[in-house]
Amino acid sequence: MISKEQFEREIDLIIVNAIREDVGDGDHSSLACIPETARGKARLLVKDNGIVAGVDFAQRVFKHVDPGLEIDVLMEDGTRVKPGDIVFYVKGSSQAILKAERLVLNAMQRMSAIATKTAKYVKLLEGTGAQILDTRKTTPGIRALEKWAVKIGGGENHRFALYDMIMLKDNHIDFAGGISRALEKTRKYLESRGKDLKIIVEARNMDEVDEILGNEGVYRILLDNFDYRQTAEAVRRISGRCQTESSGGIDESTIRKYAECGVDYISSGALTHSVYNMDLSLKAVGEQEGDVHDVI
Repeated sequence: MISKEQFEREIDLIIVNAIREDVGDGDHSSLACIPETARGKARLLVKDNGIVAGVDFAQRVFKHVDPGLEIDVLMEDGTRVKPGDIVFYVKGSSQAILKAERLVLNAMQRMSAIATKTAKYVKLLEGTGAQILDTRKTTPGIRALEKWAVKIGGGENHRFALYDMIMLKDNHIDFAGGISRALEKTRKYLESRGKDLKIIVEARNMDEVDEILGNEGVYRILLDNFDYRQTAEAVRRISGRCQTESSGGIDESTIRKYAECGVDYISSGALTHSVYNMDLSLKAVGEQEGDVHDVI
């Protein structure tokens, strides 16, 4: 996995690029009708059930836009929420709140959806010993946010990108001339580059599982599109010599059965590529708490 420092840089890049994309040379709607000296207050209102995620990110966005903004957090990342809950208040420059609100909402709505779905999968795996993993099937440009949301929901992160782990899949194996040749070339490559990267190898059938086991240095075997019987047999043959991971078309109706086959991990691209955003809104708060309207 990538370092904490690299992850922090990814988050900073997301914020800078998102503000560039959304604000450009200025939020002219606000500049046109909101005085520079105006101050306001808004609250993040929940309109759905699930796990809230992106609170820490929202604080970073607000502080990036205007360090003078004050955020009063009522619910932390990972909290189960329901319609009517207030996650936080933000107060300060009205122009700054308006400038930041769409990025905050877009990110939190998606992150909360991912965290909610992940938590559901984690619940389905309780008592099996298997852990749920995300994949690289993420939205381009905001992978760090989506993987952060998986962690908030109780899941684990797979490799972050192509550079932090070796993963030899079917095309790598076929282009390289087979599993053993692919592994031999990989070991030589890592040695020549002075790199220490974990190696995962995909197996498409039991013969490939056996061939992988005949090689040294494999960290995990990915059992791709195996059925329950094949998965249980593969786990028996591997017998703890390396980690095991199931993937390929696994959903809420089948994930428990795969976990009960004894695999260490189950990876699911659906955690990040098939979610419906949680309904959240940022509402400006007037002098009276009940005097609110949407910040759009």
